Amino acid sequence: MNAPVTARRCAWVGNNALLATYHDEEWGQPVHDGRALWEGLMLEGFQAGLSWVTVLKRREGFRRAFAGFDPVRVAAFDEGDIARLMADPGIIRARRKIEATIGNARALLRMYEQGEDFATFAWSMTPDGPVHNRTGQVQAQSPLSQAMSVALRARGFRFVGPVIVYAWMQAMGMIVDHDPGCIHYPDMAPPEYAARRNSRARG
Repeated sequence: MNAPVTARRCAWVGNNALLATYHDEEWGQPVHDGRALWEGLMLEGFQAGLSWVTVLKRREGFRRAFAGFDPVRVAAFDEGDIARLMADPGIIRARRKIEATIGNARALLRMYEQGEDFATFAWSMTPDGPVHNRTGQVQAQSPLSQAMSVALRARGFRFVGPVIVYAWMQAMGMIVDHDPGCIHYPDMAPPEYAARRNSRARG
């Protein structure tokens, strides 16, 4: 059950219905699937310099263009695929970001070849579970996102600076960062939201 449209949400939602749905149903709920985590990181990279709603409106276009974010298929993309993507109006046509996504697929596969699971790696940065930002301050990055950025870069990832990584960790539930007055702030969340969040965390 969604919160009523009049409910107070995080300030970044504003009055945008698409962002409200994303905020209520996805943002901040723990994700433990490696492919979904990688997709989220790639989309955050495309957001750099833009608004999240710009990416969100094109998410299905990105999924189609990048083969469902199957890293094996994306890692095999060549110059012809880059040209195809640069001509695709359904995505953000930024060559450096497209090339980084292909390179990041290859970096992800190297992790797997070396026996390192992406989800296990990501969540190892928060061994005690999601980290709750209780500062009451809007943060663009944190020591945790800085450490994650360094670890990703060491594995060959690009477009993974600490600001991009912080937004990704928020979205994937590694950092709990709802505004204190938000209806989904952990201390204020209605029972049905808490139950849904806990169910997804177990899944």
